[in-house]
Amino acid sequence: MDRHAIRIFAALICLGLASPALAHSGDAMGGFLGGLAHPVLGPDHIAAMVAVGLWGAFLGAPAIYLLPVVFPLVMAAGGVLGILGVPLPGIEIGIASSAVILGLMVALALRPALWIAAVLVGLFAVFHGYAHGTELPAGADALAYSAGFVIATGMLHLCGIAFGLLARWPQGRLAVRAAGGAIAIAGLLFLGRLAV
Repeated sequence: MDRHAIRIFAALICLGLASPALAHSGDAMGGFLGGLAHPVLGPDHIAAMVAVGLWGAFLGAPAIYLLPVVFPLVMAAGGVLGILGVPLPGIEIGIASSAVILGLMVALALRPALWIAAVLVGLFAVFHGYAHGTELPAGADALAYSAGFVIATGMLHLCGIAFGLLARWPQGRLAVRAAGGAIAIAGLLFLGRLAV
C-alpha cells in the first residue's frame, strides 16, 4: 500500500471512530430544526398560519404588516406557557377553530376594526404557540426550538400574503376568498376529527 492510500485509510478509521463532543451534541440545531418543522408538519397549523397572511393581505395596509407580526409575537408567549407546562384547556379546539374562523373572515370578506383583527389573531396565536411549546424535544434548546417555530410561522404567513395579494384583481379576489373557504372547511374537518 502506498503512503497516500494509508493516509486515506487512517483518516476514514478516525472519522468512523470519532464522536461529537458532549458540549456540541447538536441538540441546539435539533431544537431549531424541530421548531422549524413543527408548524409545517401539522395541517391545522399550516391552514391557520396561511390564513393569517391571506387575511392580512386581503385587508391591506396596515393589517398586512400588523397581523403577521402579532401572531408570531403572541405565539412565542404561548410557546413559553407550553414549555413551562402551564395548564391551558382546549388547545386542539382552539387550533382547529382558528382555521375555521380565520378562513371564514377571508371567505366572507369581513373587515373588522384593525384592533379586533389583531386581538382575534393574537388569541389564536396563544393556542398555536402553546402546542408548539409542549412539543419541545427532550434535551433540545428551548430558545433555538422557539426561534425555529417562529421563523416557520413567518414563512407560512408570507405564503398567505403572497397568495392574498391576488385580491388586488377581481378574479384574484375570488381565488383568495375561495382559499379562505377551503381553509374554513379544513378547520371544520379538524374539529370533526377531534369529536371522534
